Amino acid sequence: MDAKPSRPAGGRRDLTKAQNRETILAAARQVFGQLGFAAATVRDVIRATPLASGTFYNYFKSKEEVYQALRDETALAVRPRLRAARTGAAGAEEFLAASFRAFFGFVAETRRDPSPSAERVRMDSPEVLAGFAELEEDIAAAMTRGILPAADAGLLSAALTGVAFELAERVKAGADVEEMAGFATALFMGGMTALPAR
Repeated sequence: MDAKPSRPAGGRRDLTKAQNRETILAAARQVFGQLGFAAATVRDVIRATPLASGTFYNYFKSKEEVYQALRDETALAVRPRLRAARTGAAGAEEFLAASFRAFFGFVAETRRDPSPSAERVRMDSPEVLAGFAELEEDIAAAMTRGILPAADAGLLSAALTGVAFELAERVKAGADVEEMAGFATALFMGGMTALPAR
Protein backbone atom coordinates (compact mmCIF):
# COMPACT_ATOMS: atom_id res chain seq x y z
CA MET A 1 0.00 0.00 0.00
CA ASP A 2 1.35 3.42 -0.94
CA ALA A 3 1.77 5.87 1.93
CA LYS A 4 0.03 9.21 1.58
CA PRO A 5 2.43 12.10 1.13
CA SER A 6 2.78 14.09 4.32
CA ARG A 7 1.67 17.69 4.38
CA PRO A 8 4.39 20.26 4.80
CA ALA A 9 4.51 22.00 8.16
CA GLY A 10 2.92 25.43 8.05
CA GLY A 11 0.49 24.48 5.35
CA ARG A 12 -2.89 25.82 4.35
CA ARG A 13 -4.29 25.82 7.87
CA ASP A 14 -1.48 28.04 9.15
CA LEU A 15 -1.92 30.35 6.18
CA THR A 16 -5.66 30.65 6.89
CA LYS A 17 -4.97 31.41 10.55
CA ALA A 18 -2.50 34.13 9.62
CA GLN A 19 -4.92 35.62 7.09
CA ASN A 20 -7.81 35.61 9.60
CA ARG A 21 -5.67 37.31 12.22
CA GLU A 22 -4.56 39.97 9.74
CA THR A 23 -8.17 40.48 8.59
CA ILE A 24 -9.20 41.16 12.19
CA LEU A 25 -6.28 43.52 12.76
CA ALA A 26 -6.99 45.44 9.55
CA ALA A 27 -10.66 45.77 10.52
CA ALA A 28 -9.74 46.92 14.04
CA ARG A 29 -7.31 49.50 12.65
CA GLN A 30 -10.12 50.89 10.49
CA VAL A 31 -12.79 50.78 13.20
CA PHE A 32 -10.57 52.30 15.89
CA GLY A 33 -9.60 55.03 13.44
CA GLN A 34 -13.22 55.83 12.61
CA LEU A 35 -14.89 55.45 16.01
CA GLY A 36 -12.00 55.83 18.41
CA PHE A 37 -10.83 53.01 20.63
CA ALA A 38 -13.13 53.88 23.56
CA ALA A 39 -16.31 53.94 21.46
CA ALA A 40 -15.51 50.90 19.31
CA THR A 41 -16.77 47.46 20.29
CA VAL A 42 -15.77 43.93 19.38
CA ARG A 43 -19.02 43.72 17.43
CA ASP A 44 -17.96 46.75 15.35
CA VAL A 45 -14.67 45.04 14.53
CA ILE A 46 -16.38 41.76 13.64
CA ARG A 47 -18.88 43.56 11.37
CA ALA A 48 -15.96 45.10 9.48
CA THR A 49 -14.67 41.62 8.55
CA PRO A 50 -16.12 38.87 6.33
CA LEU A 51 -15.48 36.38 9.16
CA ALA A 52 -18.04 34.61 11.33
CA SER A 53 -18.51 36.24 14.70
CA GLY A 54 -17.05 33.31 16.64
CA THR A 55 -13.83 33.48 14.63
CA PHE A 56 -12.78 36.69 16.40
CA TYR A 57 -12.56 34.89 19.74
CA ASN A 58 -10.31 32.21 18.29
CA TYR A 59 -7.68 34.95 18.00
CA PHE A 60 -8.47 37.62 20.59
CA LYS A 61 -10.35 37.72 23.89
CA SER A 62 -11.21 41.42 23.77
CA LYS A 63 -10.78 44.67 21.89
CA GLU A 64 -7.94 45.45 24.30
CA GLU A 65 -6.03 42.41 23.04
CA VAL A 66 -6.55 43.53 19.44
CA TYR A 67 -5.37 47.00 20.37
CA GLN A 68 -2.23 45.59 21.97
CA ALA A 69 -1.54 43.46 18.90
CA LEU A 70 -1.66 46.64 16.82
CA ARG A 71 0.68 48.35 19.29
CA ASP A 72 3.07 45.39 19.07
CA GLU A 73 3.06 45.67 15.27
CA THR A 74 4.07 49.31 15.68
CA ALA A 75 6.87 48.39 18.11
CA LEU A 76 8.13 45.74 15.70
CA ALA A 77 8.15 48.26 12.86
CA VAL A 78 10.06 51.01 14.68
CA ARG A 79 12.65 48.93 16.55
CA PRO A 80 14.95 48.20 13.57
CA ARG A 81 15.06 51.91 12.67
CA LEU A 82 15.98 52.87 16.20
CA ARG A 83 18.65 50.22 16.49
CA ALA A 84 20.23 51.23 13.17
CA ALA A 85 20.26 54.89 14.22
CA ARG A 86 21.97 54.11 17.52
CA THR A 87 24.49 51.54 16.34
CA GLY A 88 25.64 53.73 13.46
CA ALA A 89 26.46 56.71 15.71
CA ALA A 90 30.06 57.85 16.08
CA GLY A 91 29.52 60.20 19.04
CA ALA A 92 27.13 61.05 21.86
CA GLU A 93 25.33 63.86 20.05
CA GLU A 94 24.86 61.71 16.96
CA PHE A 95 23.64 58.79 19.11
CA LEU A 96 20.99 60.98 20.71
CA ALA A 97 19.98 63.01 17.65
CA ALA A 98 19.73 59.99 15.36
CA SER A 99 17.69 58.08 17.95
CA PHE A 100 15.23 60.90 18.54
CA ARG A 101 15.01 61.71 14.82
CA ALA A 102 14.26 58.07 13.94
CA PHE A 103 11.58 57.79 16.62
CA PHE A 104 9.90 61.12 15.94
CA GLY A 105 10.09 60.51 12.18
CA PHE A 106 8.27 57.21 12.61
CA VAL A 107 5.65 58.89 14.81
CA ALA A 108 5.12 61.60 12.18
CA GLU A 109 4.77 59.02 9.40
CA THR A 110 2.20 57.00 11.29
CA ARG A 111 0.18 59.77 12.95
CA ARG A 112 -2.37 59.73 10.13
CA ASP A 113 -2.60 55.94 10.25
CA PRO A 114 -6.11 54.99 11.39
CA SER A 115 -4.65 52.56 13.94
CA PRO A 116 -4.75 53.65 17.56
CA SER A 117 -1.35 55.30 17.33
CA ALA A 118 -2.65 58.48 18.93
CA GLU A 119 -3.37 56.55 22.10
CA ARG A 120 -0.81 56.12 24.85
CA VAL A 121 1.09 52.86 24.48
CA ARG A 122 1.05 50.16 27.13
CA MET A 123 4.58 49.78 28.39
CA ASP A 124 4.36 46.14 29.49
CA SER A 125 3.83 44.27 26.23
CA PRO A 126 6.60 41.87 25.13
CA GLU A 127 7.47 43.87 22.00
CA VAL A 128 7.62 47.21 23.81
CA LEU A 129 9.69 45.70 26.63
CA ALA A 130 12.04 44.18 24.05
CA GLY A 131 12.48 47.65 22.52
CA PHE A 132 13.39 49.08 25.93
CA ALA A 133 15.88 46.24 26.47
CA GLU A 134 17.48 46.99 23.07
CA LEU A 135 17.82 50.65 24.00
CA GLU A 136 19.53 49.79 27.28
CA GLU A 137 21.85 47.33 25.48
CA ASP A 138 22.75 49.94 22.88
CA ILE A 139 23.44 52.54 25.57
CA ALA A 140 25.68 50.11 27.46
CA ALA A 141 27.51 49.25 24.22
CA ALA A 142 27.97 52.96 23.43
CA MET A 143 29.40 53.48 26.92
CA THR A 144 31.81 50.60 26.39
CA ARG A 145 32.94 52.14 23.08
CA GLY A 146 33.41 55.53 24.77
CA ILE A 147 30.63 57.19 22.77
CA LEU A 148 28.54 57.89 25.87
CA PRO A 149 29.94 58.69 29.32
CA ALA A 150 29.92 55.85 31.83
CA ALA A 151 26.68 56.01 33.81
CA ASP A 152 23.74 53.85 34.79
CA ALA A 153 22.48 52.55 31.43
CA GLY A 154 19.07 51.68 32.89
CA LEU A 155 18.49 55.18 34.27
CA LEU A 156 19.62 56.83 31.04
CA SER A 157 17.39 54.50 29.06
CA ALA A 158 14.40 55.40 31.25
CA ALA A 159 15.11 59.13 30.92
CA LEU A 160 15.48 58.95 27.13
CA THR A 161 12.30 56.92 26.83
CA GLY A 162 10.30 59.31 29.00
CA VAL A 163 11.38 62.35 27.02
CA ALA A 164 10.84 60.57 23.70
CA PHE A 165 7.30 59.45 24.52
CA GLU A 166 6.27 62.84 25.89
CA LEU A 167 7.67 64.79 22.94
CA ALA A 168 6.11 62.24 20.56
CA GLU A 169 2.74 63.57 21.73
CA ARG A 170 3.78 66.95 20.31
CA VAL A 171 4.85 65.30 17.04
CA LYS A 172 1.47 63.57 16.82
CA ALA A 173 -0.13 66.99 17.16
CA GLY A 174 1.98 68.32 14.27
CA ALA A 175 5.24 69.55 15.86
CA ASP A 176 8.32 69.50 13.63
CA VAL A 177 10.40 66.32 13.88
CA GLU A 178 13.73 68.15 13.60
CA GLU A 179 12.74 70.72 16.22
CA MET A 180 11.71 68.02 18.69
CA ALA A 181 14.85 65.95 18.00
CA GLY A 182 17.02 69.05 18.41
CA PHE A 183 15.35 70.00 21.69
CA ALA A 184 15.69 66.52 23.17
CA THR A 185 19.30 66.18 22.02
CA ALA A 186 20.25 69.57 23.48
CA LEU A 187 18.56 68.68 26.75
CA PHE A 188 20.60 65.50 27.14
CA MET A 189 23.85 66.92 25.80
CA GLY A 190 24.03 69.90 28.13
CA GLY A 191 21.17 69.80 30.56
CA MET A 192 18.82 72.75 30.91
CA THR A 193 21.61 75.29 30.46
CA ALA A 194 22.10 74.12 26.87
CA LEU A 195 18.51 74.73 25.81
CA PRO A 196 18.03 77.67 23.43
CA ALA A 197 16.14 80.66 24.81
CA ARG A 198 12.67 81.18 23.34
